[in-house]
Amino acid sequence: MSKHFLMTTLLTAFFLLVFLSCEKDSTSSKDDETVTDIDGNVYKTVTIGVQVWMAENLKTIHYRNGDAIPCVTNITECENLTTGAYCYYGNDPNNAITYGHLYNWYAVNDCRTIAPAGWHIPSDYEWQTLVDLIGGDEVAGGKMKETGTSHWNSPNTGATNKSGFSALPGGVRINSGYYGSMGEYAGFWSSRECGSYYAWNRSLYYDRSEVGRERRNKNFFCSVRCVRN
Repeated sequence: MSKHFLMTTLLTAFFLLVFLSCEKDSTSSKDDETVTDIDGNVYKTVTIGVQVWMAENLKTIHYRNGDAIPCVTNITECENLTTGAYCYYGNDPNNAITYGHLYNWYAVNDCRTIAPAGWHIPSDYEWQTLVDLIGGDEVAGGKMKETGTSHWNSPNTGATNKSGFSALPGGVRINSGYYGSMGEYAGFWSSRECGSYYAWNRSLYYDRSEVGRERRNKNFFCSVRCVRN
């Protein structure tokens, strides 16, 4: 083997390693571990800093103690609810296969808990910790979003998914009962309320790189991710 060939091979390997190291977000690692909810749904997980997150949206239809979470399909039922409920986007169960279910905040806050054993609904502080770990409010949304336009609408601004969070645009059901923004918006509940009628969530958009921290009416139905205890 010639010295020239050996040197060329070593240099190629070196630059490949440098390229790969630049592509990887050092704050995150994709886990082989999974978590299973009360209904037997299995979710991938991802470690981001010291936190371990579900890498898929929740789709349980029971609280952890086995009690059923009511499914709301009637448009007139949503606005005046003060108890937990879930729905399928567009009342189509097929949407849950990819995007999980949408839950109102009362389901998130119920003491019977919708999170799998050993997991919980993230606090507003835990969401901010995640955002700060991957670059802050202005860029973290891109690092959380699934890449491409198979699920997100174009242009899916800034999407790299370097965190491995793999956020999908499951849309929202507003308190008047109407669905909207699938393909454009992902909203995730926190456990922190904001007055009598609102709670904090984190929002991602198809045309932005940032993460929004927004008040949502407790009767909105949004996606849910859980974090390990």
